[in-house]
Amino acid sequence: MELPGYVVIEGPIGVGKTSLTRRLAERFECESLLEGVDDNPFLERFYQDQSNVALQTQLFFLFQRVQQIQALHQGDLFRSALVSDFALEKDQIFAQLTLQSDELDLYEQVYAKLAVDPPMPDLMIYLQASVDVLYQRIASRGREWEQRIDRDYLERLVEHYAQFFHDYSASPLLIVNAELIDPVSNDEDFELLAQQICSISHGRQYFNPAALGF
Repeated sequence: MELPGYVVIEGPIGVGKTSLTRRLAERFECESLLEGVDDNPFLERFYQDQSNVALQTQLFFLFQRVQQIQALHQGDLFRSALVSDFALEKDQIFAQLTLQSDELDLYEQVYAKLAVDPPMPDLMIYLQASVDVLYQRIASRGREWEQRIDRDYLERLVEHYAQFFHDYSASPLLIVNAELIDPVSNDEDFELLAQQICSISHGRQYFNPAALGF
């Protein structure tokens, strides 16, 4: 099996993007590109009081992600496969969710000035799970600042992601029901998912082995 080049894994907070990215990179002996979530100095304050530092938090992430994407472009000629736990488009998902209208206007002006041209994934993977499951996973990984995430925020984030991927058509898309499977810790789940990932070359497909009784 071979990964289809550049694979991006997306989904809401706590769904398992980073853990799956690391396992895929290890399994296929390729590079990974990971978000620097813990590097954002505004993030902890954002979850304490979103209204006061939402713009700073979002702009930090935007500049960070743009730098990572630019570095990705520079290394294209020397890379066989790559797995990433973020798409640049997620930045606008969070901006629309967290920013006031005047802040969003400013953010969009900055975004446009950056004129970023992210490479197109060979495969986009969208991990889905219910808000209850996301809460359980967020609690279990023990980041203190994440324990302040309120349910309304998480529900709206899930809705924004669902809408984004409902309309998504830029690249092949695999939608994964990550609620009842554990491709990070369960070898059988992981191998089934890896086979599906390596077999997709076009269109929109779904991975939900739990519904089939696997």
